[in-house]
Amino acid sequence: MSRPLIIVLGDQLTLSLPTLREAPENAVVALCEVAREAHYVPHHIQKIGVFLAAMRHFAQTLREKGFTVHYSALGDADNTHDIITETERLASAYDCDHIQAVRPGEWRLWQAMQKRQNAPVPWQLWEDDRFFTTPEEFAQWAEGRKQLRLEYFYREQRKRSGLLMENGKPAGGQWNFDHDNREPLPKTFEAPHPPQHPQDALTREALTVAQQHFDHHMGTLETFNWPVTRHQALVELRHFLDHCLPDFGRYQDAISDTEPFLFHSRLAVAMNIGLLSPREVCEAAATCYATGSAPINAVEGFIRQILGWREYVRGLYWTQMPDYKRENRLGFTRDLPAFYWDGNTDMRCLQRAIEMTIDNSYAHHIQRLMVTGNFALLCGVKPEALCDWYLAVYADACEWVELPNTLGMVLHADGGLMGSKPYCASGKYIDKMSDHCQHCRYSPKQVTGAKACPLNSLYWHFLETHDSTLSQNPRMKLIYGSLAKMKTEKRDAMRQQAEAFLDQLDTAPGYGDAIHTDGYYSPGHAPQRRHKTQRNPEAT
Repeated sequence: MSRPLIIVLGDQLTLSLPTLREAPENAVVALCEVAREAHYVPHHIQKIGVFLAAMRHFAQTLREKGFTVHYSALGDADNTHDIITETERLASAYDCDHIQAVRPGEWRLWQAMQKRQNAPVPWQLWEDDRFFTTPEEFAQWAEGRKQLRLEYFYREQRKRSGLLMENGKPAGGQWNFDHDNREPLPKTFEAPHPPQHPQDALTREALTVAQQHFDHHMGTLETFNWPVTRHQALVELRHFLDHCLPDFGRYQDAISDTEPFLFHSRLAVAMNIGLLSPREVCEAAATCYATGSAPINAVEGFIRQILGWREYVRGLYWTQMPDYKRENRLGFTRDLPAFYWDGNTDMRCLQRAIEMTIDNSYAHHIQRLMVTGNFALLCGVKPEALCDWYLAVYADACEWVELPNTLGMVLHADGGLMGSKPYCASGKYIDKMSDHCQHCRYSPKQVTGAKACPLNSLYWHFLETHDSTLSQNPRMKLIYGSLAKMKTEKRDAMRQQAEAFLDQLDTAPGYGDAIHTDGYYSPGHAPQRRHKTQRNPEAT
């Protein structure tokens, strides 16, 4: 009788995974902790802790459901520490005649699996049906289109799913309420605090293993508070719906100097590893609109992030790889600024965004796009350096979602495939949407001089540098018109200010050279931030 070895990856912790739904009684289910996956970029220690704890809990759940489970732990003497070889070793050990796997979240691993379909123990590959769309369906939508714009894709998704649809028309009378979602925070407000997730013995054991093996990585486990079980993920969802969603819409672009989470959800981690399904999250949010507990602009904006944007970037990833990862249309060559690893900068917005990242393995989407991302764009940081950083430091970062967001949305390195223009901004944007500038030594109102916000001169320098590429963009003609009207003396002063800043910018050595030929990362080669420090934001 045929006996499969079913490999479940760390981002597939879902009982409804197609291979598990169809598993015969004699199947062996394998979950594997492998050092190669934890080391190929220096992942934040909380991100590693999430995966180890959630995988161990899911293995326990599978055993309780009656599955035969093998769990390869990091410390096992016979662990080969490579997904492919470890899976094939286990298949032989359990006398399985084939291996079943669901599409992983990274192209490199998918390619490696496809190459093993004719191996002595062949791999059978299944499509991941936990999303609203498959890569094939996205490719069909994209075929023949000159521009792959989110808005068109999103409207199709709404129609297909029925979410926020009333008699064939969009709820509230329009598809998109984004214009209602751009308010800065009021001077006084109270942000809801995330629910506290108690750590049982299994979670504590997993975090101890993470500490033992990855203490040199960014961050600390002292503040670890991520959901690692299905129950905890549902608690996180309920908290967001009750306490955050009503105000999420209007404040989703706002930034706080002291509050890392504000009214944003922390659900991406749970969704990306499989503890929550995107459909149940969207349906729960839609119910809040239907019952009147959250306004349409908040619910639509939240659902658009999942049903629209999340599915859209996944479709782009799978239809554009592997060439997409090598895109660098603006020709950026700068290494990552060193302070991205420790927050040691006197630019307040960057300092706080990076400190929050170090402390929580989290920053919300505007911090990523318009603070750390905008600065990297204006400085011309090469895509591979910034993409590896985002993949390393955020607990919700899987390559299929991180790469298009960083390379395409943040750096405009794909030539406009994702975004019709670069998301670049001067210090005025940060001043409008945050309370950082009042704590900063620089002034967003000054463009040149010792107290001028570096973002201001960098912004105009970026526009000048890429004039031949961007000036004909219809959405940028107005700003290039303003640049053209400036006096030569002012332009020269701004250029000199920006170039002086860039010349003194300390950059981190690339850690790509520290990855050995066997795929293991040598942590001593990269800047590190070992531990959280207790900070008084008013004093720093």
